[in-house]
Amino acid sequence: MNEIIKFMVDENHAGERLDKVIDANVLQVTRSYVQRIIKEKGVAVDDTIVKDKNYKVRAGQKLTIVLPEPEILDLMPEDIPIDIVYEDDDLLVVNKAKGMVVHPAAGNFDGTLVNALMHYCRGRLSSINGTIRPGIVHRIDKDTSGLLIVAKNDFAHKNLADQIKDHNFSREYEAVVYESLKNNKGTVDAPIGRNKNDRKKMAVTCENSKNAITHYKVLNRYDGFTHLRLRLETGRTHQIRVHMAHIGHQVAGDYVYGPKKIIKSLNGQCLHAKHIGFVHPRTSKYIEFESDLPDYFKDFLNAIKKI
Repeated sequence: MNEIIKFMVDENHAGERLDKVIDANVLQVTRSYVQRIIKEKGVAVDDTIVKDKNYKVRAGQKLTIVLPEPEILDLMPEDIPIDIVYEDDDLLVVNKAKGMVVHPAAGNFDGTLVNALMHYCRGRLSSINGTIRPGIVHRIDKDTSGLLIVAKNDFAHKNLADQIKDHNFSREYEAVVYESLKNNKGTVDAPIGRNKNDRKKMAVTCENSKNAITHYKVLNRYDGFTHLRLRLETGRTHQIRVHMAHIGHQVAGDYVYGPKKIIKSLNGQCLHAKHIGFVHPRTSKYIEFESDLPDYFKDFLNAIKKI
């Protein structure tokens, strides 16, 4: 059954965008989800449907928001080991292994991080946004290893999601890419959207794209490869992999954006989410975490040192 929320716009929010006002007043949704509801005709202002997220509200207007009924989570908890770096009553920081899918999707309805979290947390996961991704605030690709944050409740989820959207959430990666970069540090500022020739892939494009910014720093240079530290300013799908391919330095082992002749021994891209930092939703204190490079990454570095 759909949940209906109603409230009046107060003076403090007069003149603000519709999506921001709803985001500030409705705990159980994130701004991106609010925008989706608006687009799907789920928001009325003074009983008139408004589909423009940029609509400026006035004090005294009545807002009515229809939240769709949450999807039923037809998934089985699974006793799969999880490498937990940090845990408290609001969140978990998990060090995800390479090869593990984060959340269920077509072809992967078991063996995912979500299945493991459902077993470990015994139902104590956020249910925000009404999807089949309980607790998942952000994700990393199946073949990318490293740190991931998980929310145990909607309060934490919304706070952390807003930090990511406002670019206040620190995420740094390490990667090995092909060939030697010209400069020791730099920035790739190029919009990313769906590849018009292959909808399963992303690409640097101006069509239906979103701005994407990746900063990089060279850690070491090898014969034919470079070891990088990368910092995300935005968080688009496959951002690092697309940006590195765009500048001609594909991530080693990447079978989607890399060269046709891939390094099969890596079993996917040599990319590790090494650092995350954020303001704790409950304490308002900044905390950060680093994870060691996994064995596959260190083994590859040792191998290319010998070339």
